[in-house]
Formats: sequence, C-alpha cells, structure tokens
Amino acid sequence: MMGKRRRGRETALKLLYALDITQEPVDALLQASWLDTVVPEAVREFSVALVTGVMTHRDEIDTLVQEWSMNWSLERIGIIERNILRFAIYELLFLTDIPPNVTINEAVEVAKRYGTDEAPSFINGILDRIKQEIETRAGETPTTLTGLSHLPSA
Repeated sequence: MMGKRRRGRETALKLLYALDITQEPVDALLQASWLDTVVPEAVREFSVALVTGVMTHRDEIDTLVQEWSMNWSLERIGIIERNILRFAIYELLFLTDIPPNVTINEAVEVAKRYGTDEAPSFINGILDRIKQEIETRAGETPTTLTGLSHLPSA
C-alpha cells in the first residue's frame, strides 16, 4: 500500500502537470480536480499544500531549477521532471518537518514511476546539490540561495 504522502506527491505532480498544460487558475483546477477524484483527506491536504506552495514560489523555484540543472534550460527539462523538481524543491525549502533525504528519495521514486529512464538520476543530482547548499548555509542568517530569500535557518 502506498503512503499518504507518496500519493499526495503523485497527485500534486498530476495537478502541476495539468496547470502547466492548461494555464488554468490554481483554485479553479484544484476545485475541478476533486469532483472526479476520491482521495483521503490527508492525501488531498498534502497535495494541495504542495501545489499551492509551488505556485506561490514558482518563479523562485524555477530560477533554482535553471541554475542547478547544469546548462539545461527550464523548457528543455521534460514537463514531468520539471514538476517533480518543483514540488521537491518546495519541500526542501519550506517543509522543514520532512527530512531532506526523504524528500529526495520520494522525488526519485515518483520519477521512476512517471519520468523518463534518465529522470531519477537527473532529479537526484539536482536535489542533492540543493540540499548540500541548504546545509552549507543553514548556520548563516537567512540569505539568498541564488535569489531565494526564504532559506530556512537552523
């Protein structure tokens, strides 16, 4: 049986994918998506938290993806992989109750299920570099992580 947070991440991926494709307003898409789908409340809450968090911080997250993906433009990264990176980076930066290694492992597992053959190692590499940067800066006063001023302090 799949855990609630894994299901929440997979649901968030599907919603973020739909937002990328349709360009619909977040609230409208979220409202419409629950009409057809029955999911446990905990799964829904976690996926909504991920989606709304990503959309709130999308420009900052996309800047990180672009800067840490080593010469890959955001448009060149597949839509599935781009959205897995988005929710995982949101988790790393803002959901500090989830251990970074859990976030990375979960993102890699979702990538194995939905992404290309290269996606798990690509995503693991980017997220691991971001995690190391966060850990390096954790002792500092909140500063920018390549433009992100919301870096949690230790």
